[in-house]
Amino acid sequence: MMTISLSRRAWIRAASFLAALLLVLGGFLLVKHRQVAWYQQQQALSGQHAFAELSTAVSELDTALQKGLYSTSGPMLCSICAEVYAKTQMAQMALGALPYANVELEQTASFLAKLGDFACALSASAAGSGGLSEDERDSLAQLSASTTALAQKVDQVQLQLAEGALTLESLEQATARLSSAQGDDGAQQAGTAFQTMEEEFPEVPTLIYDGPFSQHLTQRTPLGLEGLEEVTQEQARQAAADFLEFRPEVFTFASSVEGELPAYAFTASLDGGEVYVEVTRQGGKVLEVFTSRAMGQPSLSFEEGVALADDFLAQRGFEGMEESYYIDQQGLLTIHYAAVQDGVLCYPDLVKVSVALDTGRVVGFESDGYWWNHTARDLEEPAVSREQAAQAVSPLLEILSVQTALIPTSGQYEVLCHEFKCSDQNGRHYIVYVNAQTGQEEHILILLEDESGTLVL
Repeated sequence: MMTISLSRRAWIRAASFLAALLLVLGGFLLVKHRQVAWYQQQQALSGQHAFAELSTAVSELDTALQKGLYSTSGPMLCSICAEVYAKTQMAQMALGALPYANVELEQTASFLAKLGDFACALSASAAGSGGLSEDERDSLAQLSASTTALAQKVDQVQLQLAEGALTLESLEQATARLSSAQGDDGAQQAGTAFQTMEEEFPEVPTLIYDGPFSQHLTQRTPLGLEGLEEVTQEQARQAAADFLEFRPEVFTFASSVEGELPAYAFTASLDGGEVYVEVTRQGGKVLEVFTSRAMGQPSLSFEEGVALADDFLAQRGFEGMEESYYIDQQGLLTIHYAAVQDGVLCYPDLVKVSVALDTGRVVGFESDGYWWNHTARDLEEPAVSREQAAQAVSPLLEILSVQTALIPTSGQYEVLCHEFKCSDQNGRHYIVYVNAQTGQEEHILILLEDESGTLVL
């Protein structure tokens, strides 16, 4: 009886040891599984980020090439070629970050490399000859068409990735699939969205909404605030309240904003949302207003929204402003204004006003460009007439209207230009800026106008 009892104890110990071992092993495998899953998730996120970077770079590359088609001067073309080269480098870097780039996207990588080399050669040629030859323009047109097609396909794949309809494979998965997809003659069989992208070269450029030159350079000294005294925190809160027509008590001090343009920041709960306001320490001028409230069903028309924004600016001392571009984002109408002096539209003096079309209240405001750049300028008389400047516009474009405008350069300067709004044979709109003193092209913008507003590239 004792022998049987010991055997049972031994069996129980063995079973307990085995159960504990299985539990530990199971825990180890679970940890390893989670580690692998985490690694795969990070790899997937890294791949998605790289593909998003590729999509952006190819879109901007497409935009630069389209501008190049209508360039008529050597300096302008050299500038665009430099932009094209920079965008090809960005696209190649994004492509190189994808784990299967050397497996499935060889043609795309080759195309981007050749396009970058062509841009360098074209820039050197333009610097010597002062423009494009007929053959060079034809080559540029073909490359532009190929890039547009590639951009369209990249955008489609990017959308599928965002929606979860497509996932990025690892290098091992792509290699194994491609190895098994070889035909009897050794030819690779197409079967993925990326292979299709290679074969069809198909993307619509990602449009970046903003008025022209809104990313202007700031001055060392904000010209619009020169001579103004520093304000206290309480004075700044009163300025925010007066600007938005609310009692100062509803605004709570949030933080002191440092940097090139120091400010006081305030928050308030208004109209069912959080409002954020920045007021400059020098002069107590409202710099920014942002509102988190979701927009309701619009009850005002576009014209009524513009009229409200016009009145809002005029009542707050922004005289002589003219609206240029706008966009309606689901009931939030944002209008870009520029100051006008002696009939010249001064783009560096930029102000943005956002109106909620459900309530008619101003819920967004940006004026940093205005306070950095606004001043009474000593504007020179144009040495080149509008008729003479029109000769610098591509003959492939039809001039629709012209006005005089002041635009910022890539340095801390401004240049007086004739602004030509044009149309190509397909009805697409462009704006060409011609230097009013030299008659040379300064800048080209592409416009896209639809029911939501005007987009610029």
